[in-house]
Amino acid sequence: MPLLLKPVDASRGPRWVGDAFRLFVRKPLAFAALFAVFLFGAMVVSLLPLLGGVLQMMALPLLSLGFMVAGQSALLDGQVHPRQFIEPLRGDPARRRSLLTLCVIYGVLAMCILILADGVSGSAWGRLQRLLAKGEAAQPEIDALLAEPGVTTAVMLGLGLGALLSVPFWHAPALVHWGGQGVQQALFSSTVAVWRSRGAFFAYMVAWMGVLLLFGVVAAVVFAVLGVPQLAGVLGVPAGLVFSAVFYLSVLFTFNDSFGGGPPPSAVDTGQP
Repeated sequence: MPLLLKPVDASRGPRWVGDAFRLFVRKPLAFAALFAVFLFGAMVVSLLPLLGGVLQMMALPLLSLGFMVAGQSALLDGQVHPRQFIEPLRGDPARRRSLLTLCVIYGVLAMCILILADGVSGSAWGRLQRLLAKGEAAQPEIDALLAEPGVTTAVMLGLGLGALLSVPFWHAPALVHWGGQGVQQALFSSTVAVWRSRGAFFAYMVAWMGVLLLFGVVAAVVFAVLGVPQLAGVLGVPAGLVFSAVFYLSVLFTFNDSFGGGPPPSAVDTGQP
């Protein structure tokens, strides 16, 4: 697939989010099931001693690329299925090695960030992650932990370094899979593409924050009117599943606009390939 790096206007940022939601509603059950399958696999992997957490992190580039492959298939009225997570690994050996190398690099660097954040917080970061996994039941403990010195610093450090790590890896898996680029070239190209379109990506992040804030407010108001505000948290799991799937679908549109590859975004609106 010929790829051409091009700058993207800032107005495209919110459109990426809208395109992803429109694509999701074309096959909602399939995309939700796709992310649920990944979550199940990640849960199984987490049971492995020592390596479980690292393998979970290493799988994230394949999660992103798998959703891009599935999204492209849906744009062309094709099927969406879990095998699309491993479809990129079934190509030529060179691309497979590059993708696996990306996964290893990402996993190691992500774990280094988590270890650093945990050290800064005096091991409170690790406890916070475990409490967050319990959900609403652990909210009082989460609030108490967030009040501890160093935890806020660790959270900000983790989020900041995580955002920096995402820049070179944002487009890299797709550049290897569809563009045939090597590891170093893909990481460099992704970094340049995100920087050149930084206005669009800023608007994209703002749009996502707006979507999440709007959902939270609407859910709280609706359940308050119904007299059961405590049930607002019940929507957290299905909403998280949907928003996560839509987020990974939106990555496809950021790639299409940045490199001119894949199906045109207009296919979402017209329903035509």
